[in-house]
Amino acid sequence: MKVFLRRAALCAAAVAGRIWGLLPARLRRGAIFALLVLESRAAPPREALSRLLLVEDDLDLVVDERATAMGRGEHPKHRLTRYADFFSGHVGDGDRVLDIGCGGGFVARAIAAARPAATITGIDMDPAKIAIAESVANPPNLRFVVGDATRGLPDGEFDVVVLSNVLEHIDARPEFLRAVLAATGARTILLRVPLFERDWRLPMRRELGLPFVSDPDHRIEHTLAEFAAEIAAAGLVAAEQRLAWGEIWALCRPAPPGGQG
Repeated sequence: MKVFLRRAALCAAAVAGRIWGLLPARLRRGAIFALLVLESRAAPPREALSRLLLVEDDLDLVVDERATAMGRGEHPKHRLTRYADFFSGHVGDGDRVLDIGCGGGFVARAIAAARPAATITGIDMDPAKIAIAESVANPPNLRFVVGDATRGLPDGEFDVVVLSNVLEHIDARPEFLRAVLAATGARTILLRVPLFERDWRLPMRRELGLPFVSDPDHRIEHTLAEFAAEIAAAGLVAAEQRLAWGEIWALCRPAPPGGQG
């Protein structure tokens, strides 16, 4: 029944969209802007701003859906931001790589293709995502496993651990990172996390009592200070760190004895 209703809604949207599309683009844009202005004047500034920010959330969903449709199922952010290059660029020939929370395998596949002499294992707790990862042609140096990395990791040692937009989904992050280091013996941890300080709207949303994280499952979106504190608490030092596309990209290594980086 839910599938039927979803298909019916999509068909209705397609028909309504075609009718709406008969109007000149300039007129459509003007009408949308007028509605937003009316919405902004329907309440005092604080309440109006809250409503407009929620409308912005809805717009983001539609933009992402259309962007993915334009990319034929793949969001163009992968191509435009080239964030996978950060990971593959820090993997050497012969490295054993563990991609934790690999999802559909985009990063793991990019590393495997760029470093054919390395071996890459992707792990994700969602069997559906692993099925997607395995459904495409993968390089021979890449494998995927289903598993919850907070409870156990694949057997064997790894040189490099990848956590691409994963750490922010975990509660006890320093403890988790210490456990990963102990279990894998990795000399390099590659991290990518969303930056809280990427836009003034995030603290504004928090002040207004609105959701301010980009995913409801995020436990945190780090400030630079929070990220530094958690990395130190995990016994790591950031050998390289950059800010890109509203995110922190970091290459971390175990802190030497005595804690001197």
